[in-house]
Amino acid sequence: MGPKKMFVPLENNPQVITHLAHSLGLEPSFSFHDIYSLTDPELLAFIPRPCLGLLVIIPMTPTWDEARTIEDKDKPEPYTDNGDPVLWFNQTIGNACGSIGLVHCLTNGEATKHIIAGSALDQIRKEALPKKAMLERAKVLEDSDAFEQAHKEAATMGDTAPPGNSEYAQGQHFVAFVKGVDGHLWELEGGRKGPLDRGALKEDEDCLSAAAVELGLGRLMRIESEKGGDLRFSAIALGPTLT
Repeated sequence: MGPKKMFVPLENNPQVITHLAHSLGLEPSFSFHDIYSLTDPELLAFIPRPCLGLLVIIPMTPTWDEARTIEDKDKPEPYTDNGDPVLWFNQTIGNACGSIGLVHCLTNGEATKHIIAGSALDQIRKEALPKKAMLERAKVLEDSDAFEQAHKEAATMGDTAPPGNSEYAQGQHFVAFVKGVDGHLWELEGGRKGPLDRGALKEDEDCLSAAAVELGLGRLMRIESEKGGDLRFSAIALGPTLT
């Protein structure tokens, strides 16, 4: 069975994602920024720091699908939150991986300090936190009219015309990387069996530090490159707004 509700896919464009983030309740003092290199110091210097999260589009290749399946095969299902230091949402809305990835970036770690009180994002987080069962938490997003309307508006923006909302599997998927309150890098994807702890970061290391890249996005790119796979990754960073 397919998802009950379908969204129009989002473009991983910093202007589009920032607009959606602000519509949902992120303070204007933080925005998303293009990442042109993960290793070049001169290009990294253009990105305002600290980086509170990464939102990445990854090609859904056979190599990555196999790696996900192997890693998830022994995990319990359905997921129940027994005290994880991150808020994770299972994706039950078709084509919503972009907006759910955004919610993962904004409702975890330091980013939570920049959510406007009373906003849609604030309400989603407060309603979801007490819910421990995977589908109960997913229903918070399913039932949020503010979330759906903000996504719908953002999906009309960008440089390319959005595909029809009946096109479910687009061949690419959004993944978020955040630094949790425990100081670890977490990989959050609504299509997995739960949040993924990728390892500890030092206090002064953010989501775009060399260590975070090595543990997170760099790891995914290595999996692909070792099999000669598709490296058309697209990443944007959540950081202070440039003035």
